[in-house]
Amino acid sequence: MYLKRLIFIYFLVAIDRIFQFIFFLYVICFIMSEYLDFESLVNLRLVSSPSVSPDGKRVLFTVSKMDLDQDRYINNIWMYDLESDRYEAVTKGPADFCPLWSNRGDRFLFLGRRTIKEGEPGIEIWVSDFIGEPRQLVSFKTGVSKVEWSSDDKYILALVKVGELEKDVKHVERIPVWFNGEGFVYSLRTHIFLIDSVSGEYRQVTNGDFIVVDASLSPDGRYIAYLARKDELHPYLIDLHLLDLESSEDRVLVEGYTAWNVKWSGDGRRIFFVGHNRPRGLTSHNRIYMYDLETGELRCLTESLDRNVGNTINCDIRGPSCAPRFKPIDDEIYFLVTNGGYISVYKVDLEGNVEEFLKLEGYSIDEFDISNGLTAFTAMTFDEPKELYIKYGGETRKVTSFNDMFRNRFKLSKAEHFRFEASDGVMIDGWIMKPVDFEEGRKYPWILYIHGGPKTIFGYSFMEEFQLYANKGYAVVFTNPRGSDGYSEEFADIRKHYGERDYQDLMEAVDYVLKSYDFLDKSNIGVAGGSYGGFMTNWIVTHTDRFRAAVTMRSICNWISMYGTTDIGFYFVEDQIGCIPWENPEKCIEKSPLFYVKNVKTPLLIVHSFEDYRCWLDQALEFFTALKMVGAEVKMVLFPKENHDLSRKGKPKHRVERLKSIVEWFDKHLKGEEKKEDDECK
Repeated sequence: MYLKRLIFIYFLVAIDRIFQFIFFLYVICFIMSEYLDFESLVNLRLVSSPSVSPDGKRVLFTVSKMDLDQDRYINNIWMYDLESDRYEAVTKGPADFCPLWSNRGDRFLFLGRRTIKEGEPGIEIWVSDFIGEPRQLVSFKTGVSKVEWSSDDKYILALVKVGELEKDVKHVERIPVWFNGEGFVYSLRTHIFLIDSVSGEYRQVTNGDFIVVDASLSPDGRYIAYLARKDELHPYLIDLHLLDLESSEDRVLVEGYTAWNVKWSGDGRRIFFVGHNRPRGLTSHNRIYMYDLETGELRCLTESLDRNVGNTINCDIRGPSCAPRFKPIDDEIYFLVTNGGYISVYKVDLEGNVEEFLKLEGYSIDEFDISNGLTAFTAMTFDEPKELYIKYGGETRKVTSFNDMFRNRFKLSKAEHFRFEASDGVMIDGWIMKPVDFEEGRKYPWILYIHGGPKTIFGYSFMEEFQLYANKGYAVVFTNPRGSDGYSEEFADIRKHYGERDYQDLMEAVDYVLKSYDFLDKSNIGVAGGSYGGFMTNWIVTHTDRFRAAVTMRSICNWISMYGTTDIGFYFVEDQIGCIPWENPEKCIEKSPLFYVKNVKTPLLIVHSFEDYRCWLDQALEFFTALKMVGAEVKMVLFPKENHDLSRKGKPKHRVERLKSIVEWFDKHLKGEEKKEDDECK
């Protein structure tokens, strides 16, 4: 009896000491927290692409890290086990990503680049049965955009780019000539392949002068539902096809929608797809549609939901992902929705009843997968990078801790939400991040940061770039002005009115925060943005001089040249700006910052990539040259072998150099004046 009591007391003391030691470690970490610097981002781990096993007991996912020495990303596949509540690496990498369970759950496939030399195109499909090393099933020299197991696991459906890439002289007869992140694509078409999951032998099942956007095998394996783009001049027009693999009959079921993803119901009677029929042009919200094969009826299931189906929140620490955008389970469809400043999972039944299924307060859900009662998802917030979470048996919890060391090691700032009423009565969401080591009574320089899109959002996501600014002594303000996603279609629709209500919202946001936060220095304000945010930065410096410095990235200054040089310009400019250069050039000119360049008084840094085919290099060169000619202060930083996604997917060394260039520019113009005033006081 006494011995048992002594053992119990000893156990309690031991446990208490363990907790004391853990507490002591956290205190030490807090006291010795480091400031984020330009290279600190390599300490992050990028968790992505969850795939739940059919029995709902295991989750595969990708973990990526940046390697500065090799100047590349290192990816491998990990697995979380629900029963043991543990996770471990199941592939060695260094270029493994996008895992997908077979339907029996005895093996999985993943995409990789294990044998392909760095810088060369191509994707490999690998299969692992957890016994020994994975085996390479097949390799394609161009690219693979989607993989899916057949219901019996005998075949793998893959979308593969076919065609020859001309290495020297280009003989071009189609548009787009190139595509961002892919290079020259005029000679390539994406088609459906069926691959034997054991032998690796494959056959191409579609062929022709069209592009397959997405495809899915029916549960019985006889049919393929696929989305096809046939009109090169109007690539947003997509048709839904039904291909009979036995008879080779190919029927068009739905014509002329703008659609992205397609899946089957479990019973094979219905086909679902995500898209819209452009009630507000390309600004329209994506919705869930159902096509009934027995009746031929097409219905929109999410008509009652005035929010966009999909994830458009900005984040600069994402890894590669093939997680589903939506997933049918029995008679319900689960899908991501952009709602205000966060992303959550919704569900809808076949009658169109919509409800929010999974929301994590203060977080954004980035990807998800569901099987047999287990929901696995990645989520993040302002000061917590993405990790893997699960919802199971009524409990929702985080199950990985790859970035706990990062959070404990570095000083991070939380963002405070604010909302103000714009001059026309509409409510606008925004957030402010204070500098780390914030001191009451002190004035701080700050940056207004504008998101791209325009139909994307800022919100409850981790932005390493913003955290860096906060560590460098800046406050950061970011908002969702008109044109942003996450609200009604009307809120998002600024077609033909760029630089009007959106510009007012941004300027009124500046007025609001200056009145509401007395630590913001009204004389030392910077403005920055990329893509559409770069356009707005250019628009701002040509229409006001209230900012002391500006940084424009992957931007647009001239809609006339944008129209004919980029991968989307030939239809995007007409839809969004309302101009065709040879028909109404005055409209293009009216909305182009280039033609207001004489007004610029704000020092401007231009950051651009050589292979940005979304907003091509000519935009940077035109604006830089014009600013030099009118005597404005301007500097340009150009990144070779990078594209529109430099800030999110660029080579690690280039990402570091980009951040250095931006901070140095703001330090020179926003802190230099502060230092000068201090010197005068002395």
